[in-house]
Amino acid sequence: MPSDARLIEQLDPASTVLLTVECQRGVVGPESALPELAAVARTSGALTRTARLVAAAHEAGVQVIHAVAQRRPDGRGANHNARLFRAAERLPVQQTVGSTAVRIADPIPVSEDDLVVHRLHGLSPIAGTDVDALLRNFGCRSLVVTGVSANVAVPNAVFDAVNLGYTAVVPADAIAGVPADYTPAMVRNTLALVATVTTTDEVLAVWKRPRRPR
Repeated sequence: MPSDARLIEQLDPASTVLLTVECQRGVVGPESALPELAAVARTSGALTRTARLVAAAHEAGVQVIHAVAQRRPDGRGANHNARLFRAAERLPVQQTVGSTAVRIADPIPVSEDDLVVHRLHGLSPIAGTDVDALLRNFGCRSLVVTGVSANVAVPNAVFDAVNLGYTAVVPADAIAGVPADYTPAMVRNTLALVATVTTTDEVLAVWKRPRRPR
């Protein structure tokens, strides 16, 4: 775990953005297209912890961005070049533009100051979307990554953030993947090499600290 001083510096609300990854009803909600992933996200507490982090970010003045994956009803613009995409086309619940499936899932609170960034293609919540430009406009130096899945989108977001020059911070108990025991192994053997790995409680403790006026 990082030292308190390093984490406090990295999580300065003035230069930190919280990113939720695919925390949408059609992915982690009760009627998910991926029920095993949704079950792990909920039973592990990752979704609840993400909600706590979002609420704390609102209180601390940390900008929140929700990254949502969606597709047009006709599939135009969507990828077809990997097994994952072809399987998604056959799922009973589709992440269709404008549908309830692409709304942010409970219990995550959404503020009027939050930004929701939708993508029609690819695996990354960052590459090929507006996220990088938004982060730069917010003066972001550290990106806190939460959500699903630890198999694909979360590590993709972390790698992209690091490649773009941001410090990635991962509360390891606020991400989830399948099977459940894959996530800690992936965090330990992969994300810990490139990101600051921490916990929800440690992030909350930093954001609740009294701050001297600027």
